[in-house]
Amino acid sequence: MVLTAILLGTMAAGIGSVWLAALLSFGALARYTQHMLSLAAGALLGTAFLHLLPEAFESQVAPDDLFATLLVGVVFFFLLDKAELWHHGHEHHGESSGHAHAPPDHDVAHGRSHDHPPGGWAILAGDSVHAFGDGILIASAFIADMRLGFVAALAVLVHEVPHHMGDLIVLRRQSANNRRIAIIKVSLAGAVTALGGVVGYALVDQLYAYLPFFLILAASSFMYVALADLIPQLQKRASMQETAAQIAWLTIGIGLVMAVSWLAHAH
Repeated sequence: MVLTAILLGTMAAGIGSVWLAALLSFGALARYTQHMLSLAAGALLGTAFLHLLPEAFESQVAPDDLFATLLVGVVFFFLLDKAELWHHGHEHHGESSGHAHAPPDHDVAHGRSHDHPPGGWAILAGDSVHAFGDGILIASAFIADMRLGFVAALAVLVHEVPHHMGDLIVLRRQSANNRRIAIIKVSLAGAVTALGGVVGYALVDQLYAYLPFFLILAASSFMYVALADLIPQLQKRASMQETAAQIAWLTIGIGLVMAVSWLAHAH
């Protein structure tokens, strides 16, 4: 009975939050596509700095160990990003080798194309790690009390929506503007919540001590994508009106995470 409840709760939280985010990102907010990058950056930074890092540092783990994990995580996602860029650059080189008169493209020559911006693998890896940790948390709550488990699953579902909105925007661009592929990728990462729930059900006592490290690794991925991919794209010459809009949407992204965090802790 408990395991069934854990599976239902983790699937609802892990995948339900992605679908709800997709409805908002590609439905109600679809007309504001140009501003979604600012919203994504704000949501990812807000999730990292206002939720994941504080929760990790509330543990009994030494701060030096957590900061070292954060550094390793950032460097790892940098290398992962480099591998992704090299892979796409190699693909484009192979495609263009048979076209002697193909026009030069500075972005493609450096492995960057408009259809394949960096950050995709870092987002998915960070989401998967984060989802696994969420699954362990939900499993722990269900084991303690069934009602607490349902509240925890609902809190995770609502809490994940703002940053999943950012994930979907990044991955839609990374997938040649294909919304369906972006939703499938993030949904698969969200489904790892159920894996975390099953593993947590079996090994909750042994894995609970490692939760702070899961939180730090997830935070490092969101920080890297926001600061290395999204923010630089906003650092372009723009009018005062466009700059104000960027700042406003960035603030909205952070504000959404703050509001959901406050509601989650309040209940």
